Amino acid sequence: MKRIVIFFAIAMVCAAIGRAAYQAAVAPDPPQLSRYVPAGSLLYLEARDFSSLLADWNSSAEKKQWVATSNYEVFSRSRLFLRLKGASDQYAAAAGLPPNMTFLSQVAGTRSALALYDIGNIEFLYVTYLPSARSMQTTLWQTRAKFEPRSAGGVSFYVRRDPESQKEVAFAVSGDYLLLATREDLLAGALQLMSGSQNGEKDRTVESEQWWSQAVAAAGPAGDLRMVMNLEKIVPSPYFHTYWVQQNITDMKQYSAAVSDLFRSSRQYREERVLIRKTSPPPIAPVGLEAAAGVVRLVPEGAGIYEAKAYPSADSCFDVIETKLLAPHLGPAPASEIAPQVQLTSGETGTGSDLETRIDQSAVARPVTPQSASALKDLLDKTQILASLQVQSTERDQSGVFIRIHSAVVLAAASDWNEAGVQFALADFIRPGLTAGEHGVVWQQNSGSSKLDGLWPLVIAVRGRYLLIADDSRLIEALLANFNHKSDMKPAVFVAGFNHEREQANFERFSGVLDRPNMAQSNIRGMERQPQFFSENMASLSATLAAISAEKIIVHVEGDKVLQTVTYEWSR
Repeated sequence: MKRIVIFFAIAMVCAAIGRAAYQAAVAPDPPQLSRYVPAGSLLYLEARDFSSLLADWNSSAEKKQWVATSNYEVFSRSRLFLRLKGASDQYAAAAGLPPNMTFLSQVAGTRSALALYDIGNIEFLYVTYLPSARSMQTTLWQTRAKFEPRSAGGVSFYVRRDPESQKEVAFAVSGDYLLLATREDLLAGALQLMSGSQNGEKDRTVESEQWWSQAVAAAGPAGDLRMVMNLEKIVPSPYFHTYWVQQNITDMKQYSAAVSDLFRSSRQYREERVLIRKTSPPPIAPVGLEAAAGVVRLVPEGAGIYEAKAYPSADSCFDVIETKLLAPHLGPAPASEIAPQVQLTSGETGTGSDLETRIDQSAVARPVTPQSASALKDLLDKTQILASLQVQSTERDQSGVFIRIHSAVVLAAASDWNEAGVQFALADFIRPGLTAGEHGVVWQQNSGSSKLDGLWPLVIAVRGRYLLIADDSRLIEALLANFNHKSDMKPAVFVAGFNHEREQANFERFSGVLDRPNMAQSNIRGMERQPQFFSENMASLSATLAAISAEKIIVHVEGDKVLQTVTYEWSR
């Protein structure tokens, strides 16, 4: 009898499992939230599980550390932060409750989408999958009596407007979806789309717009977080010009749309980006793309940062060799775009150390050799360069006080380099700043490379089509040690990497020494102290993200599409 009961129980369990598996197989996929979003948005953001993302951020060590850093202090006093806070206060007055983290946690469901329609006025629509039982437990739903009732698509929704700022907040619960908007018409339009009712052009979704459909079609599967941008509307915006950190407005004008997908794992974050050009550029010859991928194999394992490019211009190659290895730029300083700061003192106009400063003579200007007349510039102009590689690393000196920066440049050409011509061009460029004769600019052979015989640290090596220039013999040796390695990287337009774990402490030390004079000047009585940008602001951000050990970006081009893969490696 017991065997019969056990057999019957096992059969029932198997039947239940089979039925569940069948239902899961035949159940339709949940609808895409984008079909409920009215057309006209500038940016569309969708999360696979917004509540989990929010919970991870709130419980992360990075958040706890960041809010106590100089970086956050500077941000909290920035114009952007103050404008966002002002808008937050206005919407809080309109809704009758603060849009703080507690509120956000209540309305955060799993599948969620946010569409932004106006940057300046922060007009948006938010849709999230949240069981109705949870929606009705939110503070927003419980205060609905303070709102004015409306109806759209057969569903009731609620609107409240602040008479002073004229900001409005609207929300609704439709089945297991919670909708929140800062415009009544956006919420009404979303509810009509959910009900399946159509009303001409007014009910078109964001999916029907070319910028959205073109970007999404070019992208792969959606990540844990997806962002789609209408760059034709975003880039001309004055807010984009003001607040876009990279300030590459001219470069961004060539793109009509973009999509970015973030994939998360315990040890790695990967971002897949696709940018759509307005017009397709001429095809790029594959030999340069292969050369750019090939020079990456030379990067030493302990390099701090590297950057490889396909088809760099002769001017860009000249600039990087000059600024990184040969000499600082001796021309006039560029005009500052920042207003000078007024130092309020006790009325003293000088110190004893100023007595030796002559005010009746102009400062001595060092002669500058015109770039167009240099043999180095002529050599680069006449050479077809397929790819370039920059490598930099830092190290502390034996005393542990100073940070040394070592740099190397590798140029891959279409034909073999003339080593004697390279040596002459480099010596000719640096000679005016070193000697009136030949002292210090004579090349000496040194185990596969050539080095200047003076105090100037310059080393070169020529290997057929590859020219290697560095300011440190060990760096040249490390590059040459990888010369016979095979490259497993696909042809690329651009490849770069940053070893944050290696460079973090040296960056903090180096920037601290540079900012030390400014720190002394900032301790003036009656003057509010501002954190130094590099040694405090950026260093604190670096410390907050100390768990990110390395970052890498690879860029490919396919017709009118620019494909970027950005990888962040986590040490914990």
